[in-house]
Amino acid sequence: MTTPYTYENSRRLFEKAAGVIPCGIYGHFSPAPLVPPEHYPFFAQQASGARFTDIDGNEFIDYMCAYGPMVLGYNYEPVDRAALAQLEKGNCLSCPGPVMVELVEKLVNTVAQMDWAFFAKNGNDVTSYALMVARHATGRKKIVAIRGGYHGTAPWAQTFGHHGVTEEDAAQMVRIPWNDTAAFEAVLEQYPGQVAGFIATPYHHPVFADNELPAQGYWQKIEALCRRHGVVLIVDDIRCGFRLDLSGSHAYFGFTPDLVCFCKAIGNGYPISALMGTEAMKSAAAKVFYTGSYWFSAVPMAAAIATLDEMARINAAAAMLAYGEKLRDGLVETARRHGYNLKVSGHPSMPYLRITDDPTLMLHQQWCGECTRRGAFFTSHHNWFVSAAHTEEDLARTLEIADEAFAVIGDNPQKK
Repeated sequence: MTTPYTYENSRRLFEKAAGVIPCGIYGHFSPAPLVPPEHYPFFAQQASGARFTDIDGNEFIDYMCAYGPMVLGYNYEPVDRAALAQLEKGNCLSCPGPVMVELVEKLVNTVAQMDWAFFAKNGNDVTSYALMVARHATGRKKIVAIRGGYHGTAPWAQTFGHHGVTEEDAAQMVRIPWNDTAAFEAVLEQYPGQVAGFIATPYHHPVFADNELPAQGYWQKIEALCRRHGVVLIVDDIRCGFRLDLSGSHAYFGFTPDLVCFCKAIGNGYPISALMGTEAMKSAAAKVFYTGSYWFSAVPMAAAIATLDEMARINAAAAMLAYGEKLRDGLVETARRHGYNLKVSGHPSMPYLRITDDPTLMLHQQWCGECTRRGAFFTSHHNWFVSAAHTEEDLARTLEIADEAFAVIGDNPQKK
């Protein structure tokens, strides 16, 4: 059996951080959803391939991939080499570098049906810009989104009741259930000529809940309704983008949006996001003023070009799918041997897992924690990510750890 990790240095540094930083560690890296917290590291110091090492020297096979950005592997040499070569020329200058145009051309030739690109830093930047473009293009205010969907932390993307969010912030947002085209039709009838855009992820990946793929024909019906009512169709491909299909998740599911938001995997960890759109949206986008101090940084753009080239060269989407399917099948079988039902939902490259034998999720949290402190970094509240860097050795060790963790929490007596 593996000796469980301990995290003395992480705990000491977190106490110091909490004295000078709100929450100590804020946002989606906050320790709050990591339960039991004593099973998790809070600070990492180095990484390579599909693994990272925390400040106590513990090594983890990483199934969060920095919550999505790591797609080819940490410290992936071809991407880092391209970034360093650009850094020697210049990064944040008083004019954009030619690399910006090169990256746009690369994206337009890669992503299906998209004719232009605009760069920022975070997913939140481009989802917010997409709403502004949709509103300017239509002269309308209301945006339809999916209940439980996540599009960033701008006030419009949160709901009233979250700290700092007012009723007015989300007044023009209408939320409907996923996979419910009738609900979208009802909104269009309730607010005729008032809906500017429909925004959703390619499939539904909320937290603390099973993920759901689109029903047969769902996206085609949504697209038809948007065309009929003059609504801008926006895909938030921040998490899924380039993991399902290098041409975009809309190509994977077979429909054509007006705007697509990318981030995470586009730069393999370098800070860049992109809004892409059809020719019909280009004029509206050009008239919306939107910018940022570091949005023209050349180093992340060079990294993104190299990332796209490498993902195409090694067929990263197929590699992630194959590994994800093996991981899913292996974990489900391991759980079965211990008398548990492990449900895996969503796409195999971005799976969400849940032990169904305990509806409180406490058992699942315990199992994820026991896996983590043995070297397989699992979270219980969020979809996982696999990368093109995960190996057969990683898989074998992960399944060993999972088996040990089930032994620790105990075989399910109700299944015997």
